[in-house]
Amino acid sequence: MAATQTPGRMPRLDGLDHTLSLMADPYRFISGQCQRLNSDVFEARIMLQPTVCMRGAPAAELFYDPARFVRAGAAPEPLRASLFGKQAVQGLDGAAHQVRKALFMQVLAPDRVQALAGHVRGQWQRAAGSWNGEQALPFYGACQQMLARAVCAWAGVPLPPEQAPQRTRELAALFDDAARGLRAHLHARLARQRLERWLAGLIEQVRRDPTQAASDTALHAVAHHRDAQGALLAPRVAATELLNILRPTVAVSVYLTFCALALHRYPAVRETLCEGEAAYRHAFLQEVRRYFPFFPAVAARVRQDFTWQGHAFAAGRRVLLDLYGTNHDARRWPEPDTFDPARFLAREPTPFDLIPQGGGHAERHHRCPGENVAMAVMDVVLDGLLYELDYAVQPPGHMIDMARLPALPRAGLPIAVRRYVPRAASPASRSACTMAS
Repeated sequence: MAATQTPGRMPRLDGLDHTLSLMADPYRFISGQCQRLNSDVFEARIMLQPTVCMRGAPAAELFYDPARFVRAGAAPEPLRASLFGKQAVQGLDGAAHQVRKALFMQVLAPDRVQALAGHVRGQWQRAAGSWNGEQALPFYGACQQMLARAVCAWAGVPLPPEQAPQRTRELAALFDDAARGLRAHLHARLARQRLERWLAGLIEQVRRDPTQAASDTALHAVAHHRDAQGALLAPRVAATELLNILRPTVAVSVYLTFCALALHRYPAVRETLCEGEAAYRHAFLQEVRRYFPFFPAVAARVRQDFTWQGHAFAAGRRVLLDLYGTNHDARRWPEPDTFDPARFLAREPTPFDLIPQGGGHAERHHRCPGENVAMAVMDVVLDGLLYELDYAVQPPGHMIDMARLPALPRAGLPIAVRRYVPRAASPASRSACTMAS
C-alpha cells in the first residue's frame, strides 16, 4: 500500500479508503503500516473519514489525555448501535463521564468481583460436570453459557433456565457479531434492542418496588444511579449501562478460550503452572491478555488543534489507538510474538504499554473497569482447566482466525473432554494437574 510522506508532515496512506484493508487484517493493519512507514503515527481514510492511526505506549499516554481527546461521537455508529450502546459511558467526557464511571467502580468493587468469581466457580462446576467425550465441545460457546448464567445471578437479573440459551446468544451477539459482516451486524443490533427492552422493564420494576433487587446487586445500583444533574437515568440508558456490565463479562469467554489453547500449545508453561506459584499464575493470565488478540483498537476525537512529535492533530479528527499492536511493541515487549509469562516476573506493566482493555487508570480514564473481572474469572477457570478437566483440543482449534472479530481459535476451540473430577477450591487440595493435549 503506497503512502505519501512529506518532511515535517504526518505520513498518509494513498487511496480513497482503507476500511477494507483494516477489516481484512484488523489486528495487524495499523502496526503493519507503522512498521512499513517507520512511524508510530499515520493518516488513513476509514469509513470515508480521515483518521489518524497510532500505536505504542507514548501514543497511548497521549490518547488517554482528556485535555487532548474526547470520546463523544468517536466510535462509529455501527459499534454504538451494537457493541457499546448509545448514550453509554464509553461516549461520555468530563463530569458526565466521571459520575457515570463511579457507578461501575462501585458495582465492580473488589468484594463484588470476588462474589462474581464465586458465581463463576459454581457455574463452572455445573457445566463441566455435564461435559463428556462423546463429541467435540466448542469451548468458546460453553464458556459463554456459563458466564451468562453466572453474571446474571450475581447482578440480580432474573434468568429462568428456559430463557438462558436465548439470552446468552443475544449477549454474545453484541460483541461476537458487531463487526463480522452485514448480516451478523444486523443480528447484533436486533439482539441489543431485545436486551435493552428486557432490562429496561426490569429497571422500571425495581424503581417501583426496590425489594425486587437486593441492595448489593448491579441491577439495584444501575436502577437508582443518578447522573451529573441528579436525575435518574432514562430506563433505556440504564439498561444500556447494565448491559455494559453483563456483556463484557460474557466476553471474557474469549480469554477463557485462549487460556485453554495456551495450556495446550505450551506444555512447559502448563508444567510450571502446576507447581502452584501465585506470581507465575498471575503472570500467565497477564501474558494471555497481552499475547492473544482481544479488541483491536479504540477510537477518540481530537478536542482541539495540537502538535505532538512534530505531527499536527486537527480538532474533530478521529483517532484510532492500536491496542494489539501496542501489546506487541518490541520496544516494550522483547520477542513480542513469543508466549512467555516470565516477562511479567521481571517488571510490572505500565498503564500504557499493557492495554488489552484500554489504557490509563480505570477510575479516571476510559480504561475498562471490568479488567479485574476478567482476571478473576480467568483465574477461576484456569484452576478448573489445570486441576479438574482432562481435555484434548480437536482440529481445527489449534489455529487462530486473525481475520475474525473477535479473533478466535477456529470452530470455537473444539475440545474432547476425557474426564472431569471436581476438587475443592483451596490450594491444598491441588494434588495433581490434569493432562490437556
